[in-house]
Formats: sequence, C-alpha cells, structure tokens
Amino acid sequence: MKIASLIAGLVAMAVLTALGQEGVVQDAKHGAKKAGETIKDGLETAGEKTKETAKTVGKKTKETAETVGEKTKETEETVARKTKETVEGTGEKTTHTSRRTHRKSTRTSNKAATETTEQQSANRESAPAPSPSSR
Repeated sequence: MKIASLIAGLVAMAVLTALGQEGVVQDAKHGAKKAGETIKDGLETAGEKTKETAKTVGKKTKETAETVGEKTKETEETVARKTKETVEGTGEKTTHTSRRTHRKSTRTSNKAATETTEQQSANRESAPAPSPSSR
C-alpha cells in the first residue's frame, strides 16, 4: 500500500504540475495578447498622426507655392513695367540726341566743305602758273 499511495501521490503531483503550467501558459498568452493590442493601438495612433501631419504639410506646401507664384507674377509685372518705362525714356532721349548729332555733323560737314573750297582757291592763287617754256 505504501507503494500505491506513493504512486498516487506522484500522479497527483504530476497532474497538478501540468495544470499549474497550463495556467502559466494562459497568463503568458493573455499578457502577449495585451501587449500586441497595445502595440497595435500605438501604431494606429501613430498612423493617424502621420496622416494628419502629411495633410498639414501638403496644405502648407500648397499655400507656400501659391504665395511664391503670386510674388513671382508681381515681380514679373514690375520688371516688365520698369523695362518698358526705361525703353520709352531711352527712345525719347535717343531721338533728341540723334537730332543734335545730325545738326552738329551737318554743320561740321558744311564748315569742312567751305574750308576745303577756300584752301583750294588759296592754293591755286599761290601756285605759280606753269610757264610754257618749261614744257
């Protein structure tokens, strides 16, 4: 009997140990499940935040691009206007300058022609006439 009670005790102990281990396994599964859910929730939250941030960045980028476009257009119009004003101003100055230059050059040409004619006349008078004997 002593052996039978010893065997019964060992079997009972083995059964209790198996049941105890099963409880530990269940606790580990439950803990892992909770940890998995926590990680999943954290990832979902991070995904939502990332999506919101991406929308905000996209919106700000669009606004900035529109502002830059407007500023570029304004600058372009200003440059075009200033260039036009400069060209118109230069055209008027050039017209007046060319008239003055033409007048001055005409006066100089007339003066030079008169001087040349006078010199030719003076040269004829001062030059001795060729004598018929020297021929």
